[in-house]
Amino acid sequence: MKQNGTSLNTPSVDVQAIEELGNDHIMTSYETPLRVDAFDMDDDLKVELIEKHFRHIMEIMGLDMTDDSLKGTPKRVAKMYIKEIFSGLNPENKPGVTLFENKYNYDQMLVEKDITVFSNCEHHFVPIYGKAHVAYISSGKVIGLSKLNRIVQYYSKRPQVQERLTVQIANELKEALQTEDVAVVIDAKHMCVHSRGIQDTGSSTITTFYGGKFREEDTKSEFLRHISN
Repeated sequence: MKQNGTSLNTPSVDVQAIEELGNDHIMTSYETPLRVDAFDMDDDLKVELIEKHFRHIMEIMGLDMTDDSLKGTPKRVAKMYIKEIFSGLNPENKPGVTLFENKYNYDQMLVEKDITVFSNCEHHFVPIYGKAHVAYISSGKVIGLSKLNRIVQYYSKRPQVQERLTVQIANELKEALQTEDVAVVIDAKHMCVHSRGIQDTGSSTITTFYGGKFREEDTKSEFLRHISN
């Protein structure tokens, strides 16, 4: 089979194993799985192609695409995917971070709690939503508070697994702040658990990352006290 002039080999797959992998919410890497040519195509073309394919999906389901309520849906979904809920896939949307000197010599932890997380499960493309709590201890540099929120938002806006999201946020904070002393806790609900499969609407998932001084019991306990109030 050929696509865009390139020959594609379709390997044999164990369909049952793949389905079980998705149901168990296992990830394969801390890096988001992206092809090397992921950004060769511009956003406008991606929107155009997704619109066409999503229209076909709706037609396969038997929906009347001449209905006034439905005929604009493929375009809306395509724009939403590329411009909004999966915009974190594109590195051009990564928030810029400017470091400032810690002129006040503040050497205690800084905690930003209850940051809104809205992501999508990469196994079923349904929402993950909840709160992130992040903290760091300055190594001599600080960043604007809103940048903490923007980092969380950027990595949330892609197909995700919560464990990966937690580590990606932590790694970005370590790099941006030039310190190992960071902590991240995410408490989120998964619609793939609530609305399908087991259909358990009462559960949430908590994932954590503790680096540097936050691995020390006293520092970790202080952080957890702050976010539990």
